[in-house]
Amino acid sequence: MTPTVAAPPAEPPIQTLVRKDKSEEALVTDWRELPDLVQEVTAIWPQSHVFYTEGDHYTPMLFTESLRQALALLSHRVHSIPLGHRLGWEEISSWIVPTALDIQTSPKKVTLLVSHPSITRRRMGSVYLVSRIDAVSDGHRIGGAEVRYSAHPPAIYDRLRGPYASAKEAFGKAIRLTAPVAPALVGRSDTRNVVLTPIDQPLSWQLRVDTTHSVLFDHPHDHVPGMVLLEAAAQAAQATSPTPVATTRFDTKFLRYVEFDQPCFVTATPTEDTIQVTITQSGTPVFTTTVTTTPWPTTQPN
Repeated sequence: MTPTVAAPPAEPPIQTLVRKDKSEEALVTDWRELPDLVQEVTAIWPQSHVFYTEGDHYTPMLFTESLRQALALLSHRVHSIPLGHRLGWEEISSWIVPTALDIQTSPKKVTLLVSHPSITRRRMGSVYLVSRIDAVSDGHRIGGAEVRYSAHPPAIYDRLRGPYASAKEAFGKAIRLTAPVAPALVGRSDTRNVVLTPIDQPLSWQLRVDTTHSVLFDHPHDHVPGMVLLEAAAQAAQATSPTPVATTRFDTKFLRYVEFDQPCFVTATPTEDTIQVTITQSGTPVFTTTVTTTPWPTTQPN
């Protein structure tokens, strides 16, 4: 009798590897190994998207989401981090060329060249990583980033999060959705994409967390995702400017987990060249970033 050979386990779909439930939200399409411990990840930017496009340009958060997805994919495929581990960013510095955010006549292919100069594995299974990323499109370098992030096994993550460990329970405790600022104030056209609520303090807002948002909350989370905080920082930076600007650089530290059951407040402090944005919860800073902006180029008449 010929022995039966078990089939290898099926490869998870790409949206699972990049931590998205909806296949249409997976920007990353492919990856391959290059020499010198570098991986090449391909992302495709759609010409139209309910959250990542505004008018004739992409929002800078599309680049950030591309980075997030690339690192999630490589953490599993290259660094052997199980899908059950919980990934979290600690710091990110990223920049992008403003003209790279122009929408073209076809979807935009972006190549991310990723390396990890530092990977530290702890005895109980946690992993701490530092990544460096160069972004290239049409043969030109359009952006870059350095990201410090961690991956914790379920037992350690649950211990860290305590009573907030369950995403389903945390989602259910979210405070009531608050009113948005005027979309135009923060560079948005759709109220559903606004993440700031007006309060009676200059250059300050309450964080508006809409857990029904189909992109920001593609699936339940146990805490407010970093993408929401970065979007809030970009919107706060725009709110300080009388003219439309593009966020072209973030220098960010994620200080604490941000919970759904307590209000958060966003404060912008403009300086000569940048905007310092701080988010606090229960009087404690949970997120801080320095935002650099650039005026959107004005289209000249023919």
